[in-house]
This record gives sequence, structure tokens and C-alpha cells, in this order.
Amino acid sequence: MANLFGRTYSRNELLQKVGDISQVAGVKPYILTDGRSAGVEAVDFRTGSGFAFTVLPGRAMDISYAEWRGIPLCWRSQTGDVAGAFYEPEGIGWLRGFAGGLLATCGLTQAGAPCVDADEQLGLHGRIGYIPATNVAADAGWDGDEYSMWARGKVREAVVFGTNLQLTRRISARLGENRLLIEDRVENMAFQPTPHMIIYHINIGFPVVDEGAVLLCPSKKITPRDDIAAAGLPDYDKVEPPQADFAEHVYYHELAAGEDGNTLFGIVNRGFAGGHGIGVYVKCRTGQLPTLVEWKMNGAGTYVMGIEPTNAASAGGRAWEREQGTLPMLGPGESRDYQVEIGVLTSLAEIESFERQVQAMRSRPGFFDYSM
Repeated sequence: MANLFGRTYSRNELLQKVGDISQVAGVKPYILTDGRSAGVEAVDFRTGSGFAFTVLPGRAMDISYAEWRGIPLCWRSQTGDVAGAFYEPEGIGWLRGFAGGLLATCGLTQAGAPCVDADEQLGLHGRIGYIPATNVAADAGWDGDEYSMWARGKVREAVVFGTNLQLTRRISARLGENRLLIEDRVENMAFQPTPHMIIYHINIGFPVVDEGAVLLCPSKKITPRDDIAAAGLPDYDKVEPPQADFAEHVYYHELAAGEDGNTLFGIVNRGFAGGHGIGVYVKCRTGQLPTLVEWKMNGAGTYVMGIEPTNAASAGGRAWEREQGTLPMLGPGESRDYQVEIGVLTSLAEIESFERQVQAMRSRPGFFDYSM
């Protein structure tokens, strides 16, 4: 059953009132044609609740934009959408095509700071997010009284005599809901062990990110990346007004989980629309993604908070992970599955309910510590 416009509809009831389901919801594939985005495949999703988002098969099935009832949910950068052919692998060249968006995938063998690992020069956040997907399909359909929309594709990061990793991604949403689900499988197609790092770079922006907004997460431990972040530690969870000279603060959170193994975190703005409230949350499994990277960037024009679950211990890059003994590896033929849910908190009541769930995870046995 779908909850639409204040009431619940069965499939039969709804189809009596529309000529085609696209009147209220659906998926629409197309290709971008302008400037540096030319040739990038895209798929628009509308769930009928006012929740809408765009998936880019032309950029690793990432999510370039999302909104709820016309309210933007993510930060969009100065670069705009950029085709994968413009990828600059050296140093921080990744940033020249980083459009922000609701999701930018980092990996699959390197995620985080540029580094040199095993004599290999590795740029910021790896190359997977610039690779177009293959075997792309987008569709929707009924299962009883539930109507689902989805897009699926495969993205391969491969080189002769080296890496051969395949990401199979499915992004789905359901009629009447304010959430989406990302289901990923990363498989090592090679015959040798391979480093495997992934960061789900989720970028929340104005007006969810605004003065007075806060990060809610069930942190067991918070580690500042550097002295700048350490100085801001008392306010790690607070969004500040935009500042022209703001230096990014990065924190690594070890997260508690519920009895089902899932954890929750999100950014909420209780003051939005005169106190109506709005927020964006993420749900994932700590057994798959044990670390939350918080990217607090309250700069003028770069006004964003990244909430980025990862399978690594930090965003320090592959060399650092190897030195610490925390580098994730995939054996020949081995695979890893990841599930990430992203949704909208549309009222103060939903925010309060979400906060109670986060507090319940915090109260489970464990510890809470600030450390360097």
C-alpha cells in the first residue's frame, strides 16, 4: 500500500485515478548534453511523496541530486556534473570533477588522502566514481500493492596485470516513501588478493545544513584527524555560519549499533521553516561499514557536512591503512556486500523519534571517548 497525499492507496485504487503511474511517480532515463557533462547517462526517480533524486550511471551510479518537495537535500559543488573522461588521477585532481551530490563513491582500492603505496602513486579518493557503469537497467513495477523503482549497473575498476574489482550496484525506492536503498556487491575478479577500500561520500547541504543544525550519531569514540579538528572538537556536531576562511574539520567516529547490527546517523535542522524541522539520515551496518568519516566544511560557497561511512579505519589513504594494519583486503573470488539507506526526516516529530533511536544505541554497553 502506498501512502500518498495524506491517505493510503491500493494498486487498484490508485490505477483507477491515473492514466499512467508516471503521473505520480516513476523513473526516467536520459543523457546529459551540456558542456563537461555531455554524454553522462542519468536516471531521475520520483517516489510521489515529494522525494526525488538523480542517479548517474555515467558516473558509477552515484546520486548527483536529491530533494524533498522542492527542498534541496545535498550540497552541489562549483564543478557541476562532469563526465568521467575528465578524470585527473594525480594528487587532488579528483576534486575537479567532484560535483558533491547526495552520493559520491570513493574507492575501490584507494579512498582518502593521496599517498604512495607499494610504489604506486594514488590520488585522492580513487577512480571508481569516474567510471561509467555497464549493463545498466532502470525500471519499475508492482509487487502486490507495493510499487518499486530501481536502477542497476556494473562498474569495473581494472588494469592489465593488476586490479580487477567489480561493483554491482542497485539503487531502489518505493512509491510514497522518503528514502532510498543502495545495495552494493564488490567482487575481486582477479586471482590475487587486492586492497579494497570504499567510502560512501554523502554530502548534505543547505538548507538542511544551516546555522543551528546538528549531527546526531551514536559515537563510541571520536578521533580528530589533525590539530585543526582537535581544536574544534567541542563543537564537532554543530553547523556554524559560512566563513570565507574556514578550514575543514575531519573526525573519525567509531559507531555503536542496535541489536540488529544497524547504526543510524544524520543531520537535523530543527529550526527549518520556523520550527517545522528537516533532516537527512543514513542507516547502515557496522559489520560492513564500521567507521563514520565526518567532513565538517562550513566554508563560504563550500557549505557542506559530509557523513561518510567507510569500511576502513579512516580517510587517511591506503598507505596509512597498510601501516596501521587496518587495510581491508579481498581474496581471489571474494566479495563484500554493503547496504546503505538514505532518507528524509520531514518534521520535528520524525526528528525526535530518530534522536531517541540514536540515544538508545548510545546507551548500549560500550564507551565514549575523545582521542587524538
